[in-house]
Amino acid sequence: MPSGLASTDSPPRATPRWPRPAVVDASVGVHLCAGAAAFALPGAEAWSLGAVALNHALLTGAGLLPRSAVLGPNVRRLPEGAVSARSVALTFDDGPDPEVTPHVLDLLDAAGAKATFFCIAEEARQHAALTREIVARGHSVQNHSTSHRHHFSLLGPRGFAREIGAAQAMVADLTGVQPHCFRAPAGLRNPLLDPVLHRLDLHLVSWTRRGFDTVDGQPARVLARLTRGLAARDILLLHDGHGQLAASGRAVALDVLPALLERLKAAGLGTVTLAEAVPRRVGSGG
Repeated sequence: MPSGLASTDSPPRATPRWPRPAVVDASVGVHLCAGAAAFALPGAEAWSLGAVALNHALLTGAGLLPRSAVLGPNVRRLPEGAVSARSVALTFDDGPDPEVTPHVLDLLDAAGAKATFFCIAEEARQHAALTREIVARGHSVQNHSTSHRHHFSLLGPRGFAREIGAAQAMVADLTGVQPHCFRAPAGLRNPLLDPVLHRLDLHLVSWTRRGFDTVDGQPARVLARLTRGLAARDILLLHDGHGQLAASGRAVALDVLPALLERLKAAGLGTVTLAEAVPRRVGSGG
């Protein structure tokens, strides 16, 4: 290397050790104590099995609550240091959909708003030009798994790594940007997900409130759920794929979005993408 020139190569970034949630340590302790009791105390087998069963029931219950942080970090609101203290994050799941997503993009453009699209990677690949257009219009594409498996929450570490890792590679190849946020299909998961996300430098992101537009075709009710208690730093969830149809014959999100954007404007709230507002997980303390 010529004298006086510094190397532009930086050493590979080491991934910090997975910050194991307290519930994992507690679960291991329950299993160890139950096993020891069953072995050492006559007649304790039933109590030991009951303790283990209760432990698993509690873990399962935590996994069925999309906004729970019991099983690991879960971004439910924008960080305190978001780009703007008067911002919210609009997020759309399950796309891109060639019948819905272009209209969503047009509505966002008309309002000068930005959004984050949690795309199913196989849908993103099938509609590659639309996926690239999302990014070209200033929005963010993040990871919503490869295929949105209905049994996603039952997968183990290898299944999670395949489903999420493949989506990372596909989205990065399509957009040129590596996702750093992940939303679980239906928000459901199990205790084995967080170490995989940590290894892939992905935040688990849920929401502050959602419209339930995949099951409710009434725009007024969907809008009410999204705007009740609306405040800065909220993360709002709609769908540009798999949404219900409104009476207009359009995806309900398309009837809700203009009114939602007006409510944000009236409240003095701007929009920000998760790519802008949420720092990458490695080195950020989880």
